[in-house]
Amino acid sequence: MINIKLTIEYEGTKYYGWQRQKGLLTIQGILEEKISQITQEKISLNGSGRTDAGVHALGQVANFKTNSSIPLPELPFILNRMLPLDIRIKKAEKVDNNFHARYSAVSKIYHYYVLNSNQNNNYLPIFLRNYVYCVYKNLNLEEMKKAGKFLQGEHDFTSFACSGSRISNWERTIKDINTTRKGDIFCFHLEADAFLYKMARTIVGTLLEVGKGNISYLEIKKILEAKNRKMAGKTVPAKGLFLMKVKY
Repeated sequence: MINIKLTIEYEGTKYYGWQRQKGLLTIQGILEEKISQITQEKISLNGSGRTDAGVHALGQVANFKTNSSIPLPELPFILNRMLPLDIRIKKAEKVDNNFHARYSAVSKIYHYYVLNSNQNNNYLPIFLRNYVYCVYKNLNLEEMKKAGKFLQGEHDFTSFACSGSRISNWERTIKDINTTRKGDIFCFHLEADAFLYKMARTIVGTLLEVGKGNISYLEIKKILEAKNRKMAGKTVPAKGLFLMKVKY
C-alpha cells in the first residue's frame, strides 16, 4: 500500500465546501468518487482542511492510501480528464506512510481579495463577481496594515471565530499577516498554524472596518482581549477567500 499526496486547485463557487456531505456537491465527494473509479477501491481522502462553501483553492492538499499500481505521473492526467473543469489536480506524489494532509501541516496561507470601487452604481465587473468582495467606501491601506500587527503572533482568537467551532482551545498563531494593494484590488495575506471556523473571513471583515474609518486600528487589541465574537467585524463572504498553500 502506498500513500499518495495530491495538490489540488478548485473554484468553489458551486460547491458546498470541501467536506463530503450526503446529497450535496462537494470537492471531497467528487474526488473520492473519481479516484475510487480509477483504483477500483473505496478511497477515503484526507484533506488539509475543510474550506467552506464558495471558498476557492490554488494549493489544497489531500492524501489517500491505495494498493493500486497506477503510475503516479499519469494520475493527474487521468483524473483531470474525469473531473469537472473547476477541479484540477496539479500534482501527485508518493509520500511516507505517516504523512497526513491535515495533521502533518505546519501552516496554511490564505488570501482574501477585495475590490475597492468608488463607483456610485454598485458596479462589480461580471468576471470578478465570484472571486472578490466589493467595498464601495474608500479604504485606508496604512491603517489596516497597522491593525494587522496586533493580530500577529499567538493569541486567543475567540473574538474572531464564528459559532460552530466545536473545540476547547481557541489559541492560534498567526505567523504572517499583511495587506497590499494593486490598483483597486486589496489582498489580505494570512498565514497561521491553523484557523478557527471562519476566522480568516472575520479578521478581514474587522480590518475592513478599520480601513473604512469605522474603528481605530488600536481597537484590535481590545477586540482580541475581549474574547467576544460580538466585538469584531462581520464575516465577509466566502467568494473572496483562496487557500493558496499548505506548508509541511
